[in-house]
Amino acid sequence: MNRVFYYIIALAFVMGAWHECSPQPTPEPPAVEQVEEAAEVLQTPAQDAAAVAANGVVVEDPRVTDLERRVDALEPKAKAPEPPGMKALQDAILDRSKVAVDLILKIVGAMCFFLGLMKVAEDGKLLMVIAKLIRPLMIRLFPSVPADHPAMGAMILNLSANALGLGNAATPFGIKAMKELDTLNRYKGTATNAMALFLAINTSSVTLLPTGVIVWREITGSTDPAAIVPTTLFATLFSTTTAIIVAKLYSRFAKRPEEVTPPEDIVVLEAQAVDEETDAYPGWVSALAIGALIAAIPLSVLYGDIIAPWIIPGLTITLLSYGHFKGVPVYTSFISGAKEGVQIAVTIVPYLVAILAAIGMFQASGALDLLIGVLNPITGPLGLPGEALPMALLRPLSGSGAQGIMVSILENPATGPDTYTGFLVSTMSGSTETTFYVLAVYFGAVQVKRIRHTMAAALTADLAGVIGSILAVKAFFAFNGW
Repeated sequence: MNRVFYYIIALAFVMGAWHECSPQPTPEPPAVEQVEEAAEVLQTPAQDAAAVAANGVVVEDPRVTDLERRVDALEPKAKAPEPPGMKALQDAILDRSKVAVDLILKIVGAMCFFLGLMKVAEDGKLLMVIAKLIRPLMIRLFPSVPADHPAMGAMILNLSANALGLGNAATPFGIKAMKELDTLNRYKGTATNAMALFLAINTSSVTLLPTGVIVWREITGSTDPAAIVPTTLFATLFSTTTAIIVAKLYSRFAKRPEEVTPPEDIVVLEAQAVDEETDAYPGWVSALAIGALIAAIPLSVLYGDIIAPWIIPGLTITLLSYGHFKGVPVYTSFISGAKEGVQIAVTIVPYLVAILAAIGMFQASGALDLLIGVLNPITGPLGLPGEALPMALLRPLSGSGAQGIMVSILENPATGPDTYTGFLVSTMSGSTETTFYVLAVYFGAVQVKRIRHTMAAALTADLAGVIGSILAVKAFFAFNGW
């Protein structure tokens, strides 16, 4: 992360300095002949009685059109956008630093609430119950985490919230999972394989209900706003599968210096995590639980608009009721967990300021525009048109910037929500994540600075999400004959 942070800022500075030192062309004033000719026209009456037809309707006088044309010609051309220089970089640093703090203030309330619920669930041993239910799947994905460890339950809740489009709930659940995973971390400040895999899956998590994108499509006049649900589901399944494969693969080439020869106790812990069968539920119970999760996919696709308003209230009463009947002092436990939200928010701020300021400089320097110009001739024939390319490149860097591009494409009559480009940006928005933000928040919560192969795995999954979106939208249009 140290190198990535430095190289982004260094590249932005070089680009900004180049623009600052480059000579800028000055617009030419209108010719003297044009001024005199327009002045002569201005002295001519704009409209006379002959311009009025017998039916009383005013007919446009040709001289009016000619006058407007000549006056327009005299007006200075629209000033070209000022090339990004040092002033743009300065503004980007200050603005994005403020945005980072504002962002924390916006999410701290939700973070406190859901971490309070998580504390109630933890005190009632619900996280262990959830971990045991999905044990057969999770121990194969995370062999270094004990099967009944609270981290398992927290990760499952996080991935479930992401799948349902509940970003406000997913972030606190994910932070809780990272803190639990950090309790198993022998080398503090360095990401474990489990952390890297969890965040790679998180940034590419399967999405059943891209509710935010559906709302924007409805606002911009789509005839079928929810038509992107199957394309989004395919793209996220494709990117999540890729995330798992590459995270496992990259971990073989990203060993921690201290862990070239793993300590004996860590080897024993991993063996226990795989072989331990104490207090495990029968196989049919786990199979039933996993089957219920799979069955939820078509139900969410078909009845998502009905289910969505019930999710957060239903989750709240379920967790509190479970804690209450388990004898947990729910109010005291909730307050204890909510206090963690404030502490975590304060811890995250420096990490978020650093990454958002670096990304802001990268955008303001013109480096992103240069990259788009280079890639556009290549990606266009592959199914990623020039209008959608900025969305694909900006999505891992800036959620608000990517959303702005998506909305502008959906509102543009030349593209619109139901064209190929409109479908593609909608699918990409619902199936990819703001990778740098996720890494900054989650690693910041546990103060991990050496992220090893996490970013490489997450960005590879982002690329897979774009490819999956192109394949899904192309297949959708071919199948429906659009």
